Amino acid sequence: MSRDDDETGAKKDETVVQKVAKAARTPVRRTRKRAATRPTAPVPLAGEDFGRRTTPAPTGGAARIPDGRIGLSTASVYPRGATAAFDIAARLGYDAVEVMVWTETISQEAGALVQLSEHYGVPVCSIHAPTLLLTQRVWGTDPWVKVDKSIELAEEVGAGTVVLHPPFRWQREYAAEFVEGIAERGARTEVRLAVENMFPWRARAREMQAYLPDWDPTDVDYDHVTLDLSHTATAGSDAMAMAAQLGDRLSHIHLADGTGSYKDEHLVPGRGSQPCAELLESLAGQGFSGDVVVEVGTRRLDDEQRELDLAEALAFSRLYFAAPA
Repeated sequence: MSRDDDETGAKKDETVVQKVAKAARTPVRRTRKRAATRPTAPVPLAGEDFGRRTTPAPTGGAARIPDGRIGLSTASVYPRGATAAFDIAARLGYDAVEVMVWTETISQEAGALVQLSEHYGVPVCSIHAPTLLLTQRVWGTDPWVKVDKSIELAEEVGAGTVVLHPPFRWQREYAAEFVEGIAERGARTEVRLAVENMFPWRARAREMQAYLPDWDPTDVDYDHVTLDLSHTATAGSDAMAMAAQLGDRLSHIHLADGTGSYKDEHLVPGRGSQPCAELLESLAGQGFSGDVVVEVGTRRLDDEQRELDLAEALAFSRLYFAAPA
């Protein structure tokens, strides 16, 4: 994306950012109870409501639609920010937004996120904790502080899930107490702490274990797990087998695709080799009630192509997240 494109996108977000700036500095008093229903959405622009679920799930007929929502990750609009993610989610018809906590101030502030959610009529379904390499200094350097602040943020905005990456191998003290620490915190909150599957790091046919206790969460004692299909592609994992082994511990989905490259590709679902359609159909048949969050890479795209890709991802999700009645 060119500098001119970035500046145009920033100007489009400026008005809403000004409206939430004050709220970003205002404490939010919210209960821990997860919102049961989605707020009434604004009237969509003509031709842009095709993705929105406008009728209740049928009780008979050709298909059964599960209760799980289709969400949009703010990571899917990078380098645009949270404001753009809520705007796009509302116009395309996504059910919710997952907020990746980033260096952007709005992504860290409950007041700002609540204002965006109410302005666009799109709830926050999940918070992605700042546990990436690029966010190591967000909320300080203590990893447990990052986890605790993510839980607090989720409770304040009404999100039901916090997505976490396992510790890096050099975070040995944190890694040694990670499984027990997540279990203890999970017992104190209604928010699900869903640890995400990762992948080994590879270079020139060499492989390194970058995560502890493991990049694969299936054999680790987590109550909740996030399954990311771009990561299964990079790891060479069998996504369907992982989902089956996890059973009811599978609480959250990051929907993307990949070709098996060593690079974490985050392609639009259907453009790679992963069983995205099969997994969605299987989950729908089981009545999956967790959230399916589209997390694809659009960094190199202009605004128009970004929205086309995100509309395609939503259409794919709606098509396959259904089961025979």
